[in-house]
Amino acid sequence: MTLGSLHREPLPPAPAYGTGSIGEVLTSAAASLGVDGFTNELKLPSARRICVVMVDGLGRELLKRRGGHAPFLRSHLDAGLTLSSAFPSTTAASLATLGTGRPPGQHGMVGYDVLDPEQLKVVNMLNAWDAGVDPLRWQPYPTVLERVNASLPVITVSEGRFADSPMTKAALRGGQFIAAGSVQARVRTAVEQLAAHESILMYVYLNDLDKAGHRYGCDSSEWVSRLEDLDAALRSLASRVPPDTLLLVTADHGMVDVPAEQRIDFSAEPGLVDGVAYTAGEPRMVHLYCEDGLPELARERLRSRWQQAYGPQAWILTRGEAISAGYFGAVDEGVRPRIGDLIIAAREPVAFYDLRRVSATALEMVGQHGSLTRAEREVPLLTLNTPPRQRNRTTPVGTGARG
Repeated sequence: MTLGSLHREPLPPAPAYGTGSIGEVLTSAAASLGVDGFTNELKLPSARRICVVMVDGLGRELLKRRGGHAPFLRSHLDAGLTLSSAFPSTTAASLATLGTGRPPGQHGMVGYDVLDPEQLKVVNMLNAWDAGVDPLRWQPYPTVLERVNASLPVITVSEGRFADSPMTKAALRGGQFIAAGSVQARVRTAVEQLAAHESILMYVYLNDLDKAGHRYGCDSSEWVSRLEDLDAALRSLASRVPPDTLLLVTADHGMVDVPAEQRIDFSAEPGLVDGVAYTAGEPRMVHLYCEDGLPELARERLRSRWQQAYGPQAWILTRGEAISAGYFGAVDEGVRPRIGDLIIAAREPVAFYDLRRVSATALEMVGQHGSLTRAEREVPLLTLNTPPRQRNRTTPVGTGARG
């Protein structure tokens, strides 16, 4: 049976790794600062200072749909770029792609949690790393921040709890980390540090929007309130950065709301876990790892059961098919077994849980992401100001799809 015959419609496109994904933001910024060894794939204008603001969860579709609550950001949307998140469209994968300039198949952070083939246990990639996982071994490639810091000052502005986190060590290590609590404090710190350096690459992380979306949903008044706060903060930042500063705003993924009745415990359906040794990933992008030595016929039956049960609501792919489709980019041999034998990627507003492994409280999450839908995978790259000497530039900024 061929890949095409297993799906009623074509698969979504793979992330544009190397040309128009989140992985080209910091590398293009480094090139526009004149740092050797980088290519300006996004054709950013040259600048002495660059500040990249990562807004966790600010998908392009959400910004377009709720732009009335973010007039400053919305006014820059049409002139901006549409970039691809990494796959899965989740924070660990996308921030690691941003931080290394490499696809998940190389940096190895292929989900929220994944199987560690050395320990034969599921390990978390974001906030609860396993003590047996060394972030520098798990993700051994040098980061963009490390490479740039050999030539220019590099500063990260984020919450203090992320300063020495395994996630930071794996994906965003390099340069100086300055802790700041509130969004306003991070804006103030960014302005002060930009003014203190003649040339600098700065990375600022804002995550309040994502937290509100997970808890209340992106159609909630709470999410809208956080979006309004974000718009005001970034308007303030844009008005206060020094001359010759290029201020960029992007995101790691979008988000969709999943109704309570569509949050499914798939472990309650025995046919969907027969022959499965481990489950991992996120509810909208599940990794299923088969038992060692499971016959090919049993693997085909497992896939067939998933296809029959949820084929209209999800893309059901083998590891080989997902890799061939380019979803993980180039895949290192050491990363390959971290990817599930079978991948369940939601395409409708549905989420899949293994309640043998996670608490029932996980079912309370409203806003979710991880899969291949446009709402989850498309993120903006907004240029909130242009350095003065570049304002007459006629070359369009960027090579990605226009919003």
